[in-house]
Amino acid sequence: MTTTNPFNEKAYTALATVTDPELGVDIVALGLIYDVSLTKGDCVVTMTLTIAGCPLTEYLNQAIKMVLNKLPEVTSVSINLVWEPAWSVNKMSRQAKLELGIHG
Repeated sequence: MTTTNPFNEKAYTALATVTDPELGVDIVALGLIYDVSLTKGDCVVTMTLTIAGCPLTEYLNQAIKMVLNKLPEVTSVSINLVWEPAWSVNKMSRQAKLELGIHG
């Protein structure tokens, strides 16, 4: 997680309110968010999904845009969906692993 400035901290806090409805864990704790940047009001979220063709893609996109558009600095949100680096359970926070019963 990149939180080198106050906006990033607010953005990650907002994104942590978006929960994957299948897993019941927020997308930050799942390790799906790789970066958030803001340039002149334009917010870009670089993220991945647990699997290609995830049926929740549109739901997550809408939820991300909704929470980030509430931040006063943001005028638009776009999502940069990437597959490299590939997501794995190693990207999850310790708490997320505990919640899902993943050991190791």
